[in-house]
Amino acid sequence: MAYASKDLSVLAYANGFTLWHYTTADAADDVDAAGYFNGASDLLRTGDMLLANCAAGGPPVAGLLVVAANAGGVVGIAALTPLGTPGG
Repeated sequence: MAYASKDLSVLAYANGFTLWHYTTADAADDVDAAGYFNGASDLLRTGDMLLANCAAGGPPVAGLLVVAANAGGVVGIAALTPLGTPGG
């Protein structure tokens, strides 16, 4: 699948930093892929963080993503850091 803008929401904003939430049926490996968040390049800034709920509808994978770069419409995301363990 692909990035869906309707699944990205702001949780908090302060001092030029935004904490986002993103939920998707996509696997965590897909969300980590280069260019996945390019459609949000006008919203995401370097240093922003995203709490991600991946594989919605299946065994969930939750994690933290950091916007590592954003230039020329290309968003670079640091690899998903898992939070908790599925089913644990």
